[in-house]
Amino acid sequence: MRVLISGFTGLVGTEVARQLRETGHEPIKLERNEPNLAALIETVDAVVNLAGATTGKIPWTKAYKAEIVASRIETTKKLVSAINSAKKKPKVLVSGSASGFYGDCGDAWLDESSPKGTGFLSDLAAVWEAEAIKAETRVVLARTTMVMSRSKGALGKLLPLIKFGLGGPLGSGRQWWAFISLQDEAAAIIHLINTPSASGAYNLTAPEPATCGQIVKSLAKALNRPALLRVPAFAMKLLIGEAAVELLLCSQKMKAERLMATGFKFAHPTLETATAYVLSEELPN
Repeated sequence: MRVLISGFTGLVGTEVARQLRETGHEPIKLERNEPNLAALIETVDAVVNLAGATTGKIPWTKAYKAEIVASRIETTKKLVSAINSAKKKPKVLVSGSASGFYGDCGDAWLDESSPKGTGFLSDLAAVWEAEAIKAETRVVLARTTMVMSRSKGALGKLLPLIKFGLGGPLGSGRQWWAFISLQDEAAAIIHLINTPSASGAYNLTAPEPATCGQIVKSLAKALNRPALLRVPAFAMKLLIGEAAVELLLCSQKMKAERLMATGFKFAHPTLETATAYVLSEELPN
């Protein structure tokens, strides 16, 4: 397959490209100012849309929130327009979305039929998905949660603190943090490309749920470090603001049954196996 990837150099895009090459396929980077996108679209079998400014850059100023939105919505609109105008269309568009779609849901189980929540990330995910499904081909919406990687993403900032014995639960620590290993995230995207019956929203999350406190404790135990320094919710809200509430204190207990029903097998289905993967992952050169 030839697979066009937006967000090619990001955390997930890099791993998707690596796994495609490893299995004999050709990943193609979507350049930001591609002069003839429709013509390029006609040469590929699938499109993976992962472009978007990181939500991990804080604080979320008004200007940066606008950038977060534009980087996702405008790229998606361009891709969909190109797909719809292409004479030969790709077989599938796998378009990024996020667990933020559901908002803060406490202890409730979340599957793909669960309703949209409230908040900036929920509104963003809903608009992002609404633009993607306008594509005149099979569309898969990848509702991605916290991707566990040693070098980047949320754990890239948390792990150094734990290594120095400065880690601990955030807020109460009882909020559910849906997670997935980087390897499984990319493999799931490729699996959904290769599953003709797959369409609509899929939760990309490990099947075993875990709380913030359990994830921090698991990482600290594997590193033989304490994890006792709890960060109060009020302090996080004061220092980080809206991003703290929507990214770190938000509770999302997600199910992966729809993905597993397609035959997908997780390499790291549990917190224990995901932790082992993160701590054995080779650092980039």
